[in-house]
Amino acid sequence: MSAFIAITPLAIVFLLLVILQWPAKRTMPVGLLVTILLALFYWQVAPITIAAASIEGLIIATKVLYIIFGALLLLFMLVQSGAVSTIRHAFTKISPDPRIQAIIIAWTFGAFIEGASGFGTPAAVAGPLLVVLGFPPLAAVMCALIIQSTPVSFGAVGTPILIGVHDGLAGQAIVNTYIESHAQFNSINDLVFSIGAQVALIHAFIGSLIPLFVVALLTRYFGANRSWREGLQVWKFALFAGLVFVIPYAVFANVLGPEFPSLIGGFIALITTVSAAKAGLFQPKTIWQFPEESDWLENWKASEPIHQVDIHQKKIPLWKACLPYILIGLLLVVTRLPELPFKTFLSGFKISVPAILGTHINTSINFLYLPGSIFILVVLVCLPLYKMSKVECFSAFKSTARAFKNAAVVFIFAVPMVRIFIQSDINNADLASMPIELAQTIATLSGQAWPVFAAPIGALGAFIAGSNTISNLTFSLFQFGMGIKIGLSPLLVVALQAVGGAAGNMICIHNIVAASATCGLSGQEGNLIRKTIIPTVYYLFMAAIIALILI
Repeated sequence: MSAFIAITPLAIVFLLLVILQWPAKRTMPVGLLVTILLALFYWQVAPITIAAASIEGLIIATKVLYIIFGALLLLFMLVQSGAVSTIRHAFTKISPDPRIQAIIIAWTFGAFIEGASGFGTPAAVAGPLLVVLGFPPLAAVMCALIIQSTPVSFGAVGTPILIGVHDGLAGQAIVNTYIESHAQFNSINDLVFSIGAQVALIHAFIGSLIPLFVVALLTRYFGANRSWREGLQVWKFALFAGLVFVIPYAVFANVLGPEFPSLIGGFIALITTVSAAKAGLFQPKTIWQFPEESDWLENWKASEPIHQVDIHQKKIPLWKACLPYILIGLLLVVTRLPELPFKTFLSGFKISVPAILGTHINTSINFLYLPGSIFILVVLVCLPLYKMSKVECFSAFKSTARAFKNAAVVFIFAVPMVRIFIQSDINNADLASMPIELAQTIATLSGQAWPVFAAPIGALGAFIAGSNTISNLTFSLFQFGMGIKIGLSPLLVVALQAVGGAAGNMICIHNIVAASATCGLSGQEGNLIRKTIIPTVYYLFMAAIIALILI
């Protein structure tokens, strides 16, 4: 009964968003209200705890919205400066085929940005770049979301493993006993390293086909012929792009640890795929294009259209047009690597909010360390470089504000709902939190077949929380205990959790709303979930098959 009630808010959100196609700005207030009522009357969570969780959610929403604002400001600065026209022209020289462009920008460049920063930043960077190359905004967001899978487990220099899994397991008696009984592990760090290595190997098998999913879905939903075959025609390049990422990705995870797989793997894949495309390797025989913009469906288009400046009116050299992305990549790397002093320095400027309303709930916010600050810094550097007038600057800011408000409305309801859901463990009904009640019930029903459900539970956690890291923090100990209970390697079960948590990012409402906002799209969240759920199901199905084989 508790599990059935716990899933009610998620079921209602899915029904309204995906089936009835309500926009998220109407759906999420309903989801928040239902979650509050269940927390109050069934979980018997104190009203003060619900209020504190809501405040925590608003603070987290502020952090995400800050990233979105910076990404939007960067995009519209590039539009008004004329730089996007130069970038578009340059990419058509690498390849005029949008299928190839999607693989290079969304998959390889997106993976690199994920490795450096995580937290939805790849969609905020890659999505708008696809839009300025001529992609329908809905298509650009879909591509940016699908790649939020394989690289995610090692995003932000390994945070989902180093924080999510490590902190979820550290100091627990059952984990310490396991370490003491296995000579190959001297500490929790050795255990986490081994889990990360297994995560990378599972991802490598599954993720090698993700670029093919990107192009197949692109041509199926956004081509004039609505054809899967037109996407599959670039299978050689798609498979090549998949392999040149996942092979170094798996190697670095097993040799260096969780910090570098996505970061270095993405960089290698980006350089390799660009070089291959320019050399004409693995290219399709015919060039595929989107229909004329006049033939686009209305829901493909942005609510805040991106009007590009004519390249003949404002000529920006290629190096100068690409400089913002070079700076972003460089700054994200140098401020995230623990070996450099910048991470510690920036992280020190933190606003802590302890014991919100006198409860156990704590949070903090660090504007300097967030990617939004890097976006804004790059904008400030490039404004004089592009010699933008006051009118152009005002126009960029005005467009940013219009696109930003749609995301803000959704996040002020969505994130508090998530935090109440997760913080419901402090209650007077003697119940676990809502997500744990769900997981425990599934575990009871599945028995020895639990590894098949381990990855879906991780995906559920990411869908709810909007983060692979939070999913791992929530479920890693539970998954470890299930592995011990059914007599299987707990490391494998936790690895499946982490893989599922990464896959769940493709359908996570937070990511969808954030990515949509950076591309000027609004109200298409359910439409996007119906598309991205296809590679999500593939990912979880393959994870289950691999689990059964390994068992």
